[in-house]
Amino acid sequence: MVLLQELNPDNVSSGFTLFEKLGTKFFIRLAIDLTSVIILIRLIYFPVYKNKENFSTFFVFNIIMFLVTFILNKSEMSTGAGFGLFAVFSMLRFRTEGINTKDMTYMFLVIAMGMITALSKGGWIEISLLDIIILIVAFILETTVLMKKEVSQLVIYENIELIKPESRVEFKADLETRLGIKINRIEITSIDFLKDTALIKVYHYAGKND
Repeated sequence: MVLLQELNPDNVSSGFTLFEKLGTKFFIRLAIDLTSVIILIRLIYFPVYKNKENFSTFFVFNIIMFLVTFILNKSEMSTGAGFGLFAVFSMLRFRTEGINTKDMTYMFLVIAMGMITALSKGGWIEISLLDIIILIVAFILETTVLMKKEVSQLVIYENIELIKPESRVEFKADLETRLGIKINRIEITSIDFLKDTALIKVYHYAGKND
């Protein structure tokens, strides 16, 4: 019993050593990181893509990257051990069927935000400015300020007689009439001659309905 009483205080105090070293700096950086990611995902990503599937993935990867990077930066871990730990993260990849290019772009953005916020040597103003720059660039790229935003949709088309090269004008006019949009370009993905249907990807500019 005496031995346990002598050991317990040391074990408990050593367990909280890491949290004592974090200090106010850690929580300020964490608040900036979470605020930036919430703005990026909820106010920039979601209004455009209306996709909730990767919400938790974005936040989990951001938090993990922030915590790991911050702790590695604070602790006396060897360079080899640090690279080994990041190698584990580098092996975590997504199959193209599970995540598209846009989602992967936002994945890199939330990871970059976590690393920048954790590693930056500046104060909270400088860190916030770096995150704001990322948010502004992401917002501008999702608008039509730099270029028209082209979107696509898949269509199962049954009048395959019109997909011939000589009938492309009538083909495009028929699709525009059916869909009620001004089509920019058309891509024939596949043709099913047994069902007399074709899978077509139609591209048009967002907001163009005439």
